[in-house]
Amino acid sequence: MKPKSRADDFSKSNGTEEPGLKSLRQKDAGVDRLPQPFRAMIIEPDLQTRSDASGTALHSNRSPEARLEEAIGLSAAINLTIVQSGIVRINNPKPATLFGEGKVAEFAGLVAAEDLDLVVIDHPLTPVQQRNLERRLKTKVIDRTGLILEIFGDRARTKEGRLQVDLAHLSWQKSRLVRSWTHLERQRGGAGFMGGPGETQIEADRRQIQERILVLQRQLENVRRTRDLHRKKRKKIPQPVVALVGYTNAGKSTLFNRLTESDVFAKDLLFATLDPTLRKVTLPHGREVILSDTVGFISDLPTHLVAAFRATLEEVLEADLILHVRDISHPDTDAQAEDVKKTLIDLGVDAVSGAPVIEVWNKIDCLDPAYREKLLAEASSDGPVALSAWTGEGLDRLSVRVDAFMAQHDDILSVKLPVSEGALLAKLYQISEVLERLDGDEFITAEVRVSDKQRGPFRETFSSFVVAGDES
Repeated sequence: MKPKSRADDFSKSNGTEEPGLKSLRQKDAGVDRLPQPFRAMIIEPDLQTRSDASGTALHSNRSPEARLEEAIGLSAAINLTIVQSGIVRINNPKPATLFGEGKVAEFAGLVAAEDLDLVVIDHPLTPVQQRNLERRLKTKVIDRTGLILEIFGDRARTKEGRLQVDLAHLSWQKSRLVRSWTHLERQRGGAGFMGGPGETQIEADRRQIQERILVLQRQLENVRRTRDLHRKKRKKIPQPVVALVGYTNAGKSTLFNRLTESDVFAKDLLFATLDPTLRKVTLPHGREVILSDTVGFISDLPTHLVAAFRATLEEVLEADLILHVRDISHPDTDAQAEDVKKTLIDLGVDAVSGAPVIEVWNKIDCLDPAYREKLLAEASSDGPVALSAWTGEGLDRLSVRVDAFMAQHDDILSVKLPVSEGALLAKLYQISEVLERLDGDEFITAEVRVSDKQRGPFRETFSSFVVAGDES
């Protein structure tokens, strides 16, 4: 559904309702009915300066219409039935409710008239603002962070993914105990006549959440150590790691499936992928690399969400090459690219210390023919790679480009081993790529490709077996 562009205007959805997140509310008492889908209203606040819940400015170069369209896409990711959506211009944000009294009253009328179950505010809300809006609107209210957490919770499939979602949710919930609790003013009495008032209920609840957070952090630390062990094992073999990164719904998983001939879940939804996946890929000249599919990035992603998924995103930090997949057909593709670059910098991946980055312009099949030909004509041997993961056009160009990048720092050497050195021959296959092999009666001669990461171990073991004239 496309929102109307005029501010303060709400458009009613005339689409059919899809079964999705279910409400426990029953329409008619005494009638045995299936629970109805959540009916939602999406509100896009248009502020002069956007900020997060802590007051930190969020520098977004997107139009309110584009942000609203993305919020609608996020809501569709968990199958909410969007009944109303619109943009509300705010000149003077209210500390208590964000919106002015007139707008809050208007929202309350819409909630009652449309029998809405949920109001999504596409902007960070403070705990007090969220609580006050729920009281005034008499329905559940979530902000952008809450909506993303709902999607993460729905998408996570592996144990690691669920741990990360739980940690992010508890970290967010810890500051929001004020939201819907009715017993927080109670205190547990101290012992004895002179005892103090004891621990308030909100303090006890906060302590319990903190204890659970510590447990999850320890479990995720075990996950991180396990990933470290896997990475160390991968470093003992010659395959380099190529990580796919990009804005959510840029087509990373579709590209991953095309390159690896896998069937990873890929759909035209925001955050279709949460759990990381690694597969081996053979490049045109026979070189093998490990391709890693990662969670998509998004604008204004809260820091504690990035922190919770750091164990997953460490695959990006350890990559030898990063492919930044862009939806080149999206109207806000440039803004999305800037958000991805900012998130990479936050993770410690920059032009100086991080892995090299190749831009991949995906979804060229969605462009008009003239613009598509223009992009293909502008593509150079060292610039972005234009392709369509859906149709397969341009995939060969990407494979050749990755292969050329991996080979630029390699050594091509000839090694001569006695036939009796079976253990050395086995190790040769482990730490290099054998391009050609000739078996003689006394010696085995092999032409090998040695990557820069394996150059040191190779020299330690095979320097005396390298054919004269090939040693560098």
